[in-house]
Amino acid sequence: MAKLNVLTFVLAFVIIFIVAFLGSVFTSQGTSTQWYESIKPSITPPNFVFPIAWTILFILIALALYFAWINAKEKDKLKIGIVFGINFVLNVLWSYLYFGLRNVRGAFIEIIILWFSILAMILVVRKVDKKSAWMLVPYLVWVTFAAVLNYLSFA
Repeated sequence: MAKLNVLTFVLAFVIIFIVAFLGSVFTSQGTSTQWYESIKPSITPPNFVFPIAWTILFILIALALYFAWINAKEKDKLKIGIVFGINFVLNVLWSYLYFGLRNVRGAFIEIIILWFSILAMILVVRKVDKKSAWMLVPYLVWVTFAAVLNYLSFA
């Protein structure tokens, strides 16, 4: 078993914490509004489910980033950094578009791009560390469900 690289481990979680925090700034402002209640699809889970699901997902994403990074050759680290970085920006951007700007259609277009960025993450890291790729699958599934909810909120 490989030795834990504490600095890389902590850094992966700090990065994820920042992404989660930035996204939550917009989400928390929007979920308690009459606007959100008026467009929320009937299949939307109760509000308490979202922080639980996202906490689990963010832990898995941080672990996937950590394991992919420590197992990657130097030439692969740039690719990993790019796909995760793009995904993190897109993750926060969706919350901003949907809850911050209340641009539900724009958020739907963006969540499709976000979905492809998760797929790119999986494809990049599976060459380096298969368990990292599997850790990202629940994220892909959850964002697929979120895309359905996003679509239903304006369809």
